[in-house]
Formats: sequence, structure tokens, C-alpha cells
Amino acid sequence: MQYPMNLNLAGRQCIVLGGGPVALRKIRSILEAKGDVLLIAPKAVSALEQLAQEGRIVWRKEAFTEGCLPKGFLFICATDDEQVNREAVREAKGLGMLVNAPAQPELSDFTVPSSLRRGKLLLTVSTEQLSPACSKLIRETLEREFPETFAAWLEILSELREEVRHKLPDSRSRERFWRSAMDQEIIELVRMGELKQAEVRIRNAVDRYRIES
Repeated sequence: MQYPMNLNLAGRQCIVLGGGPVALRKIRSILEAKGDVLLIAPKAVSALEQLAQEGRIVWRKEAFTEGCLPKGFLFICATDDEQVNREAVREAKGLGMLVNAPAQPELSDFTVPSSLRRGKLLLTVSTEQLSPACSKLIRETLEREFPETFAAWLEILSELREEVRHKLPDSRSRERFWRSAMDQEIIELVRMGELKQAEVRIRNAVDRYRIES
């Protein structure tokens, strides 16, 4: 059984070995999370070359050799050579890095779940490698259940939380309020794009709560 968590990669050194499509996918995710990327590969797909030319990643144009890895926070091993992967993983772990080897999960410290992002909302699905196809199907279901409107709704909620904090200074009162105010009707309004109506319901709910309490 794996332990779920979200990693803060902002400003942290993330090393990716290999220059193919898998490396590209991993690097794009790391960049979205504001991580610093060092790519080690003798050659790379054109999209990775473009990222290097734009200065968004650092590219060392060389193959893996023993002792070539600098110390970093995260190591993604994405070559198509199993023996190279094993040697590189061994070295990375010796340097204290968290390791992910997509093609050889038995070498990994963690796996990356199938994910869906809506602004600050991040939904992930994992079958712990038992069925990636099932993870993909569930993620596609979530895509329909949680449209892009949820990204805007979270921004509205952030503002509403500040207002509620001023109106309900007691933390326990705020907790009880949000548990009662955030219901399935609100979620359905957001799903339909009725953000203003959902916002009005929250504002009315806090006023009623203050009167009743």
C-alpha cells in the first residue's frame, strides 16, 4: 500500500535522465510545479530541445556514466536501457534523491498517479500500477464531473474565506459553517457554470449562520 502525498518542487533541483517522450512528459509536469530541471541525455526530442533553447531547462548533452549525477531533490530515470536505469537509480539513491523510474516501478521510491488539474484543484487516481488503463478511464470520468469552472470557483472561494474569517472570527464556528454551507447543491451549481449563484448562496448562508448562532 502506497502513501499518498503532494510534493512541493518549487525551486528544487529535479534531474531527468533520458531525452524521449516519457522524459518530456515528466519534465512538463515538473515545470508546471515550478521545479528546476536538469536534463541529462546525449540527444532529445525536439520539444525538449526547444525548452533548453528557451532557457526553461538545463541540458547536459551526455549519456549516463558512473559519478555523473549531481545531488538533487528528485530523480526521474527515463531511458530505454534497463541496465543503465538500474545503475543510475542506485547512484541517485546513494545521493539521497527521491527516485522514479516509470518503466521499472520496482526501482522507484514513488509512482506518479494519473491526474486532472483545474486551477488549484488537483485530482489524482492511482491503482498502484495494477491497471493504468483503469486509472485513465477514471480520470476521464473526473474530467466530465469536474469541468474548468472549478478553477474559477476556487478563486472565488479564496475570497469568500477571507470574508468569512472576518465575519466569524472563531475557528470552530468557521469549520461548522463551511461543513454546512458546502453541499452537493453548491457543487452542482459550479458544475453547471452558475458561479455567481453559488457565490450568493455562500454569502446568504454566512449571514443566516451569524443570526442563528
